[in-house]
Amino acid sequence: MASIAEAPAAPVRLIRLEYLWYVALALAVMVAAIVSQDIWFLNWVHVMSGVLWTGIDLFMGFVLGPILRSMDVAARKQVLLRLTPKMLFAMPTLAIITGTAGWFLASDLGYTDLAWPQIGWIYGALVLVTLMTIQGLGYLLPTNLRVCFELQKQQPDGAKIGRLMSGYFYAVAAQGLMQVAIIVIMARIVAGI
Repeated sequence: MASIAEAPAAPVRLIRLEYLWYVALALAVMVAAIVSQDIWFLNWVHVMSGVLWTGIDLFMGFVLGPILRSMDVAARKQVLLRLTPKMLFAMPTLAIITGTAGWFLASDLGYTDLAWPQIGWIYGALVLVTLMTIQGLGYLLPTNLRVCFELQKQQPDGAKIGRLMSGYFYAVAAQGLMQVAIIVIMARIVAGI
């Protein structure tokens, strides 16, 4: 009879659909802010989601990414087992809320009606948010899913995960650079364009 230590481990369920409740709640707050037409509330939703999105991107790209690349595979797997499920839901939600709330805020404040060259700052923000959202939903999210599926296997392919995460963290670093650029634009808008 095999001991508990020798028994095969139960498969890990990384994609936790119960996180969808948090996504739904966050999206409901965004919708409430848009529908309320309360500039303060809409600004708060935009700024808070933007701070979270930017902070997580910068931390992942410039702090956690280099640390994970230098860790051995077993330790890296343990971190990814805890990090990946949350990132799978948090980052797309924050990206969608930040961009959507930002657009409605800019529209409500009259920034979408500015003349050239002032509208260039708005277009710059729109281009950066669009690029980050496309990269996030088109590359980062599918990569996150592929890592989740690989980690759930009885014998995950560490080399495959390493390749996926190497590219992933470079993409997150690129997102971080775009986040810094958008902070420059937001600071310019707040200071007056």
